[in-house]
Amino acid sequence: MKQIKKLLLSGFVLLLLSACKQNSTNETSTEFKVDFEKFTLDNGLQVILHVDKSDPVAAVALTAHVGSAREKEGRTGFAHLFEHLLFLESENLGKGGLDQMSARIGGSGANGSTNRDRTNYFQTVPKDALEKMIWAEADKLGYFINTVTEPVLAKEKQVVKNEKRQRVDNQPYGHNSYVINKNLYPEGHPYSWEVIGSLEDLQNATLDDVKEFFRRWYVPNNVTLTIAGDIDVAQTKAWVKKYFDEIPRGEAIPEMEKQSVSLKSSKRLFYEDNFARAPRLTMTWPSVYQYHPDSYALRVLAQYLTQGKKAPLYKILVEDEQLTSNIRIRQNSSEIAGQLMLSVTAFNQKDLNSVASAIQNGLKDFELNGISENDLNRIKAGQETNFYQGLSSVLGKGFQLAQYEIFAGDPGFINEDVKNILAVTSDDVMRVYNTYIKDKHYIATSFVPKGQKHLVLDNSQLASVVEEKIIEGAEESFDPSIAATYEKTPSSFDRSIEPPYGDSPELNIPNVWKKELNSGIKAFGIDNDEVPLVQFEMQIAGGQLLENKNKVGVSNLLASLMTKGTERKTAEELENAINSLGANIFAYASTDNITIAGTTLSKHFNKTMDLVTEILLEPRWDEKEFDLIKQSTISGIQRSKANPNSIATNEFAKLLYGENNILAYDNRGTEDSVNSISIMDLQDYYKNNLSPELTNMHVVGAISENEVVKALEKINRQWKTKDVDIPELPIPLYPEESIVYFYDVPGAKQSVIRFGYPALKATHKDYYPATVMNYRLGGGSFASQLTQQLRESKGYTYGIRSGFSGSEYQGEFTISSGIRTNATYEATSLIKQILEDYGENYSKEDLNVTKGFTIKSTARAFETLGAKLNMLSNISNYGLADDYAKQREAIVKNMTIEDVKVLIEEYVKPNQMIYLIVGDAATQLEKLENLGFGKPVLLN
Repeated sequence: MKQIKKLLLSGFVLLLLSACKQNSTNETSTEFKVDFEKFTLDNGLQVILHVDKSDPVAAVALTAHVGSAREKEGRTGFAHLFEHLLFLESENLGKGGLDQMSARIGGSGANGSTNRDRTNYFQTVPKDALEKMIWAEADKLGYFINTVTEPVLAKEKQVVKNEKRQRVDNQPYGHNSYVINKNLYPEGHPYSWEVIGSLEDLQNATLDDVKEFFRRWYVPNNVTLTIAGDIDVAQTKAWVKKYFDEIPRGEAIPEMEKQSVSLKSSKRLFYEDNFARAPRLTMTWPSVYQYHPDSYALRVLAQYLTQGKKAPLYKILVEDEQLTSNIRIRQNSSEIAGQLMLSVTAFNQKDLNSVASAIQNGLKDFELNGISENDLNRIKAGQETNFYQGLSSVLGKGFQLAQYEIFAGDPGFINEDVKNILAVTSDDVMRVYNTYIKDKHYIATSFVPKGQKHLVLDNSQLASVVEEKIIEGAEESFDPSIAATYEKTPSSFDRSIEPPYGDSPELNIPNVWKKELNSGIKAFGIDNDEVPLVQFEMQIAGGQLLENKNKVGVSNLLASLMTKGTERKTAEELENAINSLGANIFAYASTDNITIAGTTLSKHFNKTMDLVTEILLEPRWDEKEFDLIKQSTISGIQRSKANPNSIATNEFAKLLYGENNILAYDNRGTEDSVNSISIMDLQDYYKNNLSPELTNMHVVGAISENEVVKALEKINRQWKTKDVDIPELPIPLYPEESIVYFYDVPGAKQSVIRFGYPALKATHKDYYPATVMNYRLGGGSFASQLTQQLRESKGYTYGIRSGFSGSEYQGEFTISSGIRTNATYEATSLIKQILEDYGENYSKEDLNVTKGFTIKSTARAFETLGAKLNMLSNISNYGLADDYAKQREAIVKNMTIEDVKVLIEEYVKPNQMIYLIVGDAATQLEKLENLGFGKPVLLN
């Protein structure tokens, strides 16, 4: 560690991080480095800078060392509440200033997250807006709290409550975490309450409570600022000092003492869940805090017990006893304590006592056999790949550096962390099993569907869960237009002046190579060596479009079966071969294709493609695996019948396309259709419909064109071409008039909405201009009218969006959201009004904001491997030019208000729309007739 002193700064430390990677094959691995500089301002602010010139962007993240663990009982949810509040206003940004600025500068959108131990705020912006972001983040930290008023607090309480309803109250098994943590941790333990808090605590929070919390924890000496990307280090340091240096240090921040827990006895609890359609057993053991020496072996143990064909629990619960297809185990290490959670969602009507017995048998199998060196090495290889994936964006690098700084005390701990992962031995894995699981007390929760109490674990006690009642007019009213009055916080310069842009970055279009092979395969690639990874996808056109509507689900089952063995390898052998490379290969079906995709280290690309070749050309057709996949698929279909979001998606498709269109059906099929499908149906589909002439191969990463083409040689030579006709779909028409449809979910805490109609295919000349037109309607998040009015002004929802989506075969326009139940009619009426007024009210300011965001955001359009892969997909599937981003930029620059209004007139149809609402009919159905579209149609 080398210390360097500067006049402007109290000091910074330059550290070099080197991750010298190992793998089971002992191949030489190129050294991978993350360089950074760390310095501390006099007020205690920790700053970490990382230079990455690969794209003209910069990621800024402000991380406060405060999460729900810093809260007081009876005042829970404050940390998460502040995650919301800090985006709303500050003294110099003004009302909605950060979101408005994000739109103007082409940022990724101001965002944040909260957990038990920290809250962060982050955004990636074009590099010319970096000073603006530093100015804005400083304003949030030092010049924010005066702007929080009673109306602001009242409104944001509603938003947070809506988030809780959406993520917890209206979800299957949503209360499971609450029950576990309430019983795993003793009363008063900082982890005994949920991060999102309770609705009662949120409602009771006073303005003084909120301000006290902010002034205690949101101080420079409790915050880390990370800036990563295409930055000038000296200039960035000067900006950081200018904007942050005079923010005063707060009181000393106490260290969080470790508070591991031990249970005096096991505890069994149950709950009948209104939204569950299958029983779930969760067993939770106390474990260790983050970066504890045993945490690494526990992660290996968790992965080995449940993931893959060799996993002891998988073998017994899935294959032998066929109780489930869904086993998950997670080692959740936090700052002061940890927990190991094993969760099994059983098949319909399965007794959870049989699940618990099978779990014990699986654990005994592990006790007897342990973990082999080969299995240990394949898990490590996968962790190596995951490590690189976490660093594939500048924001990912920034997050990782802040994480180590705050919770390990040094960003340089990344070296030790990697070494600790690679140092785990098979003896370590058995030791942590004996220490934390074997014969140890645990919390067991049985969540079962309503009326199925007989499935719960024996001797279980009813869990205490607070369910919100649906009460009309229960929410307090507020006026968000009331401006805060306060004396501005003094500063040594005028902070109300927004900094200017820097030099505009050039739009950096990645170089695309193309190659059509003799077989008809069209290969597209981008060579990028930022990280030693390769991502690929082989798209074979067809998918659900080639199915019979009486046997929907064939392509989905086929895709699932393709990775369950080859002629030369059993499912277990194939899985081991993939994992030993640290690779990931998966296949899936969509409405219009079957895709084989994956990620691998570039040094293992050839071996990975050898396995892809086997998967494609040498299917195994394993009857046992086929039966397991069918059972898993049917279970998933059953579970989705109680999920309001899944119901909305499926019912909307039926209404949009009609029964004669294959797209009206969930591509997984129905219980009846899946039951009717045989393995011969899959063989026929494979034989008749998979053809190289329908295949696009996309490859991005640290690999050359020649290497890709060479890896495809066998597929190109052996895969035979066949004639496949993709049928023309019936063209769905706009409804002649709007109709309201309602699907009843008794007791729903939110109404899930899907409004829309058929729209443009992705290949239509107006498709992209229409997406630009939609930006200020509902595509621009906090820059959109739907979000501003329904969330920010009314508090009806946690989030709402509208958008055009499509392929070369179909297109649709949809509005989607989860609405507070007792505001269903009011929200729907407001959405209708916004749509009706959008064209008339569209202004020059709307167009300028849209242009600013759309043009400037292209600087970050191709930053990640995933973004580059999406670029290749657009080029190959829709016939776009390699420089389509520049062409689109020109379209936007030339757009006029009149152009946008023509698009609105043509493609926004509020009175020819399907209005689908999934919610509580008893309290909400009748009022919807007041929309003026006739009596709502009840679908169930």
